[in-house]
Amino acid sequence: MWDSNMFLTTLTPKFYVALTGTSSLISGLILIFEWWYFRKYGTSFIEQVSLNHISPWIGGGDNSSDSTNGVNATGTNGSINQQAVPECKVWRNPLNLFRGAEYQRFYWATNKEPLTYYDMNLSAQDHQTFFTCEADVGKTEYEIMQTAWRERNPVARIKAAHEALEKNPECAPAYILLAEEEATTILECEKILKQALQVAEKNYRKSQQLQHQSALMEALHRRDTNVLIYIKRRLAMCARKLGKLKEAVKMFRDLTKEVPPIMNILNVHENLIEALLEMQAYADVQAVLAKYDDISLPKSATICYTAALLKARAVADKFSADVASKRGLTSAETTAVDAIHRAVEFNPHVPKYLLELKPLILPPEHVLKRGDSEAIAYSFFHLSHWKQVEGALNLLHCTWEGTFRMLPYPLERGHLFYPYPTCTECADRELLPVFHDVSVYPKKELPFFILFTAGLCSFTALLALLTHQYPEPMGVIAKTLLSCISMPFQYFMDKLEAIVKSSFWQQLSRI
Repeated sequence: MWDSNMFLTTLTPKFYVALTGTSSLISGLILIFEWWYFRKYGTSFIEQVSLNHISPWIGGGDNSSDSTNGVNATGTNGSINQQAVPECKVWRNPLNLFRGAEYQRFYWATNKEPLTYYDMNLSAQDHQTFFTCEADVGKTEYEIMQTAWRERNPVARIKAAHEALEKNPECAPAYILLAEEEATTILECEKILKQALQVAEKNYRKSQQLQHQSALMEALHRRDTNVLIYIKRRLAMCARKLGKLKEAVKMFRDLTKEVPPIMNILNVHENLIEALLEMQAYADVQAVLAKYDDISLPKSATICYTAALLKARAVADKFSADVASKRGLTSAETTAVDAIHRAVEFNPHVPKYLLELKPLILPPEHVLKRGDSEAIAYSFFHLSHWKQVEGALNLLHCTWEGTFRMLPYPLERGHLFYPYPTCTECADRELLPVFHDVSVYPKKELPFFILFTAGLCSFTALLALLTHQYPEPMGVIAKTLLSCISMPFQYFMDKLEAIVKSSFWQQLSRI
């Protein structure tokens, strides 16, 4: 048996300094390793060892994986994980509104600017790229329009467009600007665009006959083609807004068959999907998705969330979270949940708008894929389609947050897509108005053991410092604490010794 008083009296202050210093060093090393493991794998090493090895060994856990409700990372999309993370690229919003008929009405009602100068400047660059060419040199009306796109003042832009039409009544880009900015209703937009269409078709036929004569004529024909396609798309959007759905769908279908370079910017298939959803033509929507939801094509929130909506439609009306938690998910429900997880991984900001946890604003003219701007643009037009499918929003509400439990550390590795870009927040702040609270990627919380080891390291380091500076008082405090801790053990050992001695003499006396 050991004598605690004798042991404590032999300890010197140097022992306590060494003890606390060593403890601080060890806990610091554990903290560094835990932090490195969390950064690499997105989870705590101690927690993983406890759950996967210690818990099954003592019979308190299940070693099976719960990934059946998740998305398979090594399936057909497994090769996506190997893709390099692309830079943040701003895309033109396929469903962008009309400035005069829609954005301007918002400004009149709220006195808030719905568009940022950065967003409008990007649109001006688009217009200059597609509606001007080298053959316009010396043509006064087109030179006026080149300047008009760069004007910040909308009144000056409209005035320049009228001036260009006075110079040449067949200047189609001037009609486009007037339809976009001067018209205050969609009916007025449609009327001006129909005039523009007649002019654009006439110019297109002229340049088509001369396109092979020189490089300038070829550039002129390319410009006329871009103008014609743009006008047709905006006319189709007017038809969609005025409720002429069949006409709009036919125009969008015709446009998807076109192949000029401008088609890569317009993404007309997203307009077609939205119009078909409004008609509740879900089979046609599935056919469009089958063509564009391909591994080799760039994804978008419209593609991913529409695929999730169609899969959710098959099970959402009968889905119950309580029942599913008891019996597990059926194969159809698992497919729907997997599709939702896939969509949320691509753009995690959309569910908050669809579930109306955040207020919607008018979408910008340009969007950043996987960013808050794309989430606003998608939700603004597709929230009504989710509400049309009974139970779809309930299924989304019950399952969307589970995506973040499946993902590795989000800023280093993805699950089905490349890692979430770190630059989206800065770009979204440029695209979205100042009165909007920009949504940011939900970060993973630090595991308990990282916080525990950080506290342990800090505490032991503080003890080592105090012991080094004040050895005598800290030695007294340490002896007092050790004495208090050892008293129950000493009492227990004394009792045990007495019991052993008494039983020994009883046995001896019997013998």
